[in-house]
This record gives sequence, C-alpha cells and structure tokens, in this order.
Amino acid sequence: MKRLNFLWTLLFMAFIGALIGGFTNHLAIKMLFRPHEAKYIGSWRIPFTPGLIPKRRDELARQLGKTVTNYLLTPETFKKKLFTPDMEKKTENFLQEKLETYIFESDRTIQDWFELAGATNIADKAEQKALSVLNEQLEAVRTRLTTGTVEEVLPEAWLLEAEKKIPQVTTYILQQADGYFQSSEGRAMLQKLIDDFLASKGTLGSMVNMFFGESDKLVSKVQREALKFIAAPGTFTMLNTIIVNEWAKLQKRPIEELLTDFDWEGLFNSVTEYARREMALKARLQQPLSAYWPNGANWTAVNLTPTLTRFAFDQAELQLEKSLRKLKIDDMVREQVDSFPVEVLEDLVLGISRREFKMITVLGAVLGGAIGIVQGLIVFVTNLS
Repeated sequence: MKRLNFLWTLLFMAFIGALIGGFTNHLAIKMLFRPHEAKYIGSWRIPFTPGLIPKRRDELARQLGKTVTNYLLTPETFKKKLFTPDMEKKTENFLQEKLETYIFESDRTIQDWFELAGATNIADKAEQKALSVLNEQLEAVRTRLTTGTVEEVLPEAWLLEAEKKIPQVTTYILQQADGYFQSSEGRAMLQKLIDDFLASKGTLGSMVNMFFGESDKLVSKVQREALKFIAAPGTFTMLNTIIVNEWAKLQKRPIEELLTDFDWEGLFNSVTEYARREMALKARLQQPLSAYWPNGANWTAVNLTPTLTRFAFDQAELQLEKSLRKLKIDDMVREQVDSFPVEVLEDLVLGISRREFKMITVLGAVLGGAIGIVQGLIVFVTNLS
C-alpha cells in the first residue's frame, strides 16, 4: 500500500513538475511578443507589458539595420556579386544587342531620330545654317580679293611660283607662234596682211608688187623672216623681259580694278545653288543610319560597347560605397521594421522558429517532470528517516 501511495505521489509530482516546466517555458515564449502593447490598471502599468520584442522593437530595428549594413549588404558583397568579369561581359552583350536591335537594325530614318530627340525641321534649319555660313565665307572671299593690290592679295608662294613660270610661258608662246607661222593658216594670214597692206598703199603698193612678182613669193620671204625672228635668242630675251616687266606692273595694280566687271552675284548664286543641290539634306535625312554607317554595329562592338561598359563598371565601383552611404540602408531597414505590425514580427519569428519553440516547451516539461520525480524521491527518503 505504501509503495502504491509512493508511486502515485511520484507520478503526481512528476506531472505537476512537467506541467509547471512546460507552462513556464510556453509563457516565457509568449511573453517575447505578448502583450503587443502596455497594459494598465488605472495609471499603473502592469509589469512585463508589453512583451520583450514589442518593447525593444526600436532597438531591434536599429541593431538589425546595423547588422544588415555591416555584415550583409556591404560594398564588398555587392562587388563580389555585381562587378565580376562574367557580369561585365553579360552587360556588354546586352548593351550591344540593344544597340543593334533598336538603332542599327531599326527602320527609323535619321529624321525620325532627330524628331524623337525633339529636333524638328532639322533639314531646313541645317540648310539655312550651312548656306548662311557659305554666304558669309563668300563675302569674306570677295572682300579679301577686292582689297589691296595683286601682290597684297595673292599668297607670296603663288607670286614666286608664277615668276618662276615666266620663262616657260615665254617658251610656250614662241613655240606656238612658230607652229602657227609654219601652218597653212599662218601663211594665209600673212598673205592677207600683205595684200591688205599693199592695197592700202595705192601706186606704191602696186610697184612693190610688180618688183617682187607674185605675192606668194613675198609671203614666203616674210614667213621665213618671221620664223627666223621667232627662233632668234634675242627674241626669247625680249619677250621674256616684256612679260617680266608686265608681271611686275600687274602686281602693283589694285585687284579691284582687274575685277571691276566680274559678276560676283552670279558666281555666288551659282555656288549657293550648287551647294543646296549637292547637300539635298531632306532626301539624305530620310535614310536609316545603316545607309551611312553599314559597319556601325561591328565598330561599336569593338570600339564603343566594351569601353562604355568598362567605364560604367569602373565608375559604379568607385561610387558604390558613397552610394550605399547615401542610401542609408540601416535607416531603411529600421524604418521598415518599425513600420511592421507586431503581429507581422511575431509571425516572422514564429514561422522560422516554431518547431524550436515547441521543443523548448517540451524540454521544459521534461525537465519539470524530472525535477518532480527528484522531489518525490527526496520526500520519500525524508519520510523513511
């Protein structure tokens, strides 16, 4: 009978101990979150309200923000994940693909691209600007060419080159004269000149004609003498000196005097019309970019896209730490945690640790039961003594 009573007492104390241990741990877990707000009796706040996490939510949010900033979302983490050769290559390929798809393979004309950028009537504006610049330059040329003497207007190198060419010009003139006087055309011209001369002299001319016989003979003699005169060294010297002297006089003359009757307006109108016709900007702007840059995609793939991507990654890496500081991730985390309802935080923690909390409750019950058994054994031993 005593043994049976002892057994019941032992089981009862184990049950009570397990109940107390399990309930105590369960209550402690609940008190982490509940109550969600402080409870009052009158103006007296009940101790342990609100629960630990609601009471320390500000500190929890602040510490969580620091943890995320210092250990999770650090500049080194972003560099390891984002600024890798593989990521750079993928970015380069993506950028090149978009360039080819939306620019080089696009049917948009250059005019369309200008309009997309907000530039309207670009052909008319460009033509007006180009013709305006052209007219200004033409006026500047006219002013320059009509101000001062020949030697002041023309470049010195031109003047020297022209002077060097004078002997060649002299030689050319004499060669042409020699060829002309030997030709039938030159002979006919001499024939006509002699006949006209003799006819103009009346009786004297008739006497000369009778003296020489037929005018053909006289023409032959004059032709021979003319050719001798052309071939004579003195003729070259004389003609060359004349040209040199005339060239020197010409250099001293005002260039405006030489160009008095020159049709500048006609020239300018012709040049302007030619420029407008050759520019044909409206027609040219109706072509896609590929019409003027057929190898654009290949060029950008080699020269532009890799350089642009490398520059972007370098700048992003240099500015990363500063950008993260400006983002104030710790403040963002703190604000978000502060804005969470306590129920959300409770669900978040319990969703992760529900099984562990249950095991803590069970462990409390087991320890409480074990303590109850030990107490029962102590009571039994005490009663025996």
